[in-house]
Amino acid sequence: MDNYTLTLHNLTKLFGRRLIFTDINAEFKSGSIYGFAGSNGSGKSTLAKIVAGVISPTKGKVIHTLNSKIINSDNLHEYLGFVSPYLILYDEFSAEENILHFLKIRGIDADKDKIDSLFNDFNLYDRRNDLLKGYSSGMKQRIKFIFALVHNPSLLVFDEPTSNLDSKGKDTVYKIVEEEAKSKLVILASNEESDLSLCYETVFVEKFNQQEKNKK
Repeated sequence: MDNYTLTLHNLTKLFGRRLIFTDINAEFKSGSIYGFAGSNGSGKSTLAKIVAGVISPTKGKVIHTLNSKIINSDNLHEYLGFVSPYLILYDEFSAEENILHFLKIRGIDADKDKIDSLFNDFNLYDRRNDLLKGYSSGMKQRIKFIFALVHNPSLLVFDEPTSNLDSKGKDTVYKIVEEEAKSKLVILASNEESDLSLCYETVFVEKFNQQEKNKK
């Protein structure tokens, strides 16, 4: 198992004059599942985006290390698998073409056995050559997990991971999350109790909103 560590140091985010959260300090290590929790609009997705390098914090640092070596932010995508509602898929491509296009952009060689295995895991193998425009929202959500896992990353950040999934789809995701967490660092950003029940430790983002503290 690779020793992946994520450290948040005095992490603060504002949008304009609106404080989202302030002074989050935490450390997460591979081999476990952690949660970012909070009500809608609390900042859990913002925190997930910052960890994934999608947006920058206003203040503070996010430090990624693998086997005690700091990962440069420009190379983070090589180590990261990310699932979120705002990821864009190409409806005019088939599911498999989407995956191959993603790998080509990243400069990663396609592992046909790995790709086929993931399509099987998410019960999409028989639909892999269908155009995505014919996929349901739940099927597209499962494709996002294949995107996240296909390059075998050390860090998995799943924002609202079970949105649009039925109970069978959720069970599939939970099984894979628990399996991946044996050797990787997994973070779930969610307000679903069934998602958060998998987590070893949870950051409740609203506790770090100073404006909310001052209201109480």
